[in-house]
Amino acid sequence: MTRRKCRTYQFPGISVIASMFMLGSLFATAAAFAQEDSECLICHEDNTLEGKRNGRTISVFVNEKQFAGSVHGSVGCVSCHLDLAGTELPHAEEVARVQCGTCHSAEEEMHARSLHGKAIEKGDALAPTCQNCHGSHEILPVKNPQSAVAPLRIPFVCGKCHEEGTPVQKQRVIHQDHIVDNYSESIHGEGLLRKGLIVAPSCASCHTAHLILPHTDNASSISRNNIASTCAKCHAQIEEVHRKVIKGELWEKQAHVLPACIDCHQPHKIRKVFYDQGMADSDCMRCHSDPNLKATRDGRSLTVNAEEVSFSKHVKTACSQCHTGVTASRKRPCETIDQKVDCSSCHAEIGREYLSSMHGTLLLKNDPNAPTCKECHGTHNVRGKTDPRSPTFATNIPRLCATCHQEGNKAAVRYKGAEHDILEHYTESIHGKGLMKSGLTVTATCTNCHTAHRVLPHQNDSSSISRKNIPETCGRCHHGIQEQFQSSVHATKVGHTEKSLPVCNDCHTAHTIRRADEEGFKLNIMSQCGRCHEDIAKTYFDTYHGKVSQLGYTKTAKCYDCHGAHDILPIADPKSHLSRENVVATCQKCHPGATRRFAGYLTHATHHDPEKYPFLFWTFWGMTGLLLGTFAFSGIHTLMWLPRALQMRRERRAREKSQESIQSEESNE
Repeated sequence: MTRRKCRTYQFPGISVIASMFMLGSLFATAAAFAQEDSECLICHEDNTLEGKRNGRTISVFVNEKQFAGSVHGSVGCVSCHLDLAGTELPHAEEVARVQCGTCHSAEEEMHARSLHGKAIEKGDALAPTCQNCHGSHEILPVKNPQSAVAPLRIPFVCGKCHEEGTPVQKQRVIHQDHIVDNYSESIHGEGLLRKGLIVAPSCASCHTAHLILPHTDNASSISRNNIASTCAKCHAQIEEVHRKVIKGELWEKQAHVLPACIDCHQPHKIRKVFYDQGMADSDCMRCHSDPNLKATRDGRSLTVNAEEVSFSKHVKTACSQCHTGVTASRKRPCETIDQKVDCSSCHAEIGREYLSSMHGTLLLKNDPNAPTCKECHGTHNVRGKTDPRSPTFATNIPRLCATCHQEGNKAAVRYKGAEHDILEHYTESIHGKGLMKSGLTVTATCTNCHTAHRVLPHQNDSSSISRKNIPETCGRCHHGIQEQFQSSVHATKVGHTEKSLPVCNDCHTAHTIRRADEEGFKLNIMSQCGRCHEDIAKTYFDTYHGKVSQLGYTKTAKCYDCHGAHDILPIADPKSHLSRENVVATCQKCHPGATRRFAGYLTHATHHDPEKYPFLFWTFWGMTGLLLGTFAFSGIHTLMWLPRALQMRRERRAREKSQESIQSEESNE
């Protein structure tokens, strides 16, 4: 310890010399007895304190709080620093290295025999000591998560020396590359470092903590003779887990003698291994290749077509990987199978989606109408969705879904007030024609809208066809239109109304989607808009455009010609088709000579709205009042004149008769 940095303490009311005398007396007394830790900390609590070791300057600061919480907190300083016991303070600047073996003799003996201990014996400066792994004054129990050798920290402790690029790794003539990286990506590393499973093996689990020996040493825990026993500490029932035959060879060359695990599982790169099919599949096919093989319970055919399997996605998957109940030690390995194949054992995420869907919910209720994986994908002939022979290939999907959802089939009979004739409607839609008549596999199929495994009713907010999710679902193919729609007044984030805002299927329907340039669609769009904008629709049909449209003429302006189809914006918005900046250009699409004055035409003007169009309202009712008043006055005048007219008529007829009688008399004379 450097004397110049040792502190001088004074006692109150005593001179400096007297203080030094008393302190010296205290140290002299301590020489006869073991020093207290507090005496050591008088100097060592200074975080700037330095000392010497092998000619190097090192920090000798001791954090009192950390030391008190360590496993050695109850052990005095001189119990480890034996060379300082009974010495006068301040002690020599360079002290001997602590010998941990004084208390931990068994560990010291193993460390001395190990690669690390032999490197220290050779004077290798890179050789690790106890302090390099466990620390010095802050040693914590292994079970403490903060311990330097806690399971979660072991890979990082070992990585300080064994990680790629470190001096230790560079000096080795024969070594494995990227040990730490490979371990972190292995199933052991993933379990420990990513999922926090402290029971997962770390470096010390396989190599041991102190007796680390090369694999060529017969006493090593990773030698070829011992590796199976090392692995069996965790994988206790390894003989029952492994198949009897792997790659056409017996797994156990000798009865009850485990083979070397590293023959199949590379050290530090251990992954989930699914072995290539070998004799195990051949054993199954000895019986299941029989075309007449049937189940004894229900008479189902148990024949497996080897050719179908050879073209399936599972060609490299052994029978026992799906039919996990097989017991290779039995004459008939499958006689112990009593459960159905669980596809989710490999396809876990898809399995979770399926169980949350309508199909999975029905299955959990043991509903006989519930479709299972094999009904859509097949059993031993599962093909990829890009294979035209697969039932899940794009052009085959409508027929696949129709096996349940076509009118009269088991799913369709469950519909109550829902849409019927779904397949027929889809076939005649623009999507169906594109897929089934033009062969466009990029067009929308059932699974594009409803998803493949997470089929939910439209009332469910998580459904891909719920009102809030339909724009996103359609936008997977019609992305540009979705972007326009999301900024329009119909989008939920833009439009502010108590009414339900329209989404794609309100205008285009769900299964009977037609081309937007068809005359039928154009003529129907006004009534579609009128379902929400009823009053405005009435005013439209009062105009020239509306009346001509009612006559079936499609080349006149419709709602979307002026307002836009998916990018409808308020007129006050500068980007609106009807804003002051754009309205003339909008009119010019049909009227090339349109001017600003022409565009001032009131397209939805009505005499029924006194607030919006007061001039038209009062003019209409003024003229109507004048007309009614004129007719009323004329009618009253006519009614009042009628008796006089009848009297005049009678008088005229009387005169005519008198004249006729006079003329008759004159002619007789």
